[in-house]
Amino acid sequence: MATANKPELESKNLTILEDQLNHEALGNKKCDVYSNLFNDANIKNVVMQIAQHHRQRFENLLQYLESHK
Repeated sequence: MATANKPELESKNLTILEDQLNHEALGNKKCDVYSNLFNDANIKNVVMQIAQHHRQRFENLLQYLESHK
């Protein structure tokens, strides 16, 4: 049941959010794996930062979903 402050998400929007969560999780996982393949510290740090951005976007999407329960 939706409240005035938290409108209910439509099925299509939930599907889009689920897809985006999966993409962010996959991006994070790939970057974590790839960062271990580089010997150059600068490249490794950049890839680790990208992984962190994916993690943060995942967390933000998850918080948004949880705010609409």
